[in-house]
Amino acid sequence: MSSSSYSETKYRAVTAFQRRLNALVRRLPGQTLLETTGRVSGRPRRTPVGGRRTGDSFWLVSEFGERSQYVRNIKADPRVRVRLRGRWYPGTAHLLPDDDPLARLRRLPRYNSLAVRAMGVGTGLLTVRVELEGPGTKS
Repeated sequence: MSSSSYSETKYRAVTAFQRRLNALVRRLPGQTLLETTGRVSGRPRRTPVGGRRTGDSFWLVSEFGERSQYVRNIKADPRVRVRLRGRWYPGTAHLLPDDDPLARLRRLPRYNSLAVRAMGVGTGLLTVRVELEGPGTKS
């Protein structure tokens, strides 16, 4: 099996698994969520993520880079919300292809970073920074 077909097979397997797992995990009250606007539907899309708030920014690394559905949604509309400790914060997401995602993962929560490294396909990791604007009013 070539490395590109292995990467594609791994991508499909991991995304199928995550789709089912995320449906359960996003219901947990303490789970950090990233809410984007669906680029086709216009509906809110909530994805469980791991990352860290630093000041007025929330940092995360997308394990599938620009193939991630939430990254595609961010490219269409960078206005997002992040749920941290049960509270929603509006913000603007920035994709940072020039940031070193492996170095960034070393500064993010350990267990999530291990999962991102293990499940990420090839070198498609992408750093995302969300500039938070303050507590939101919607929940």
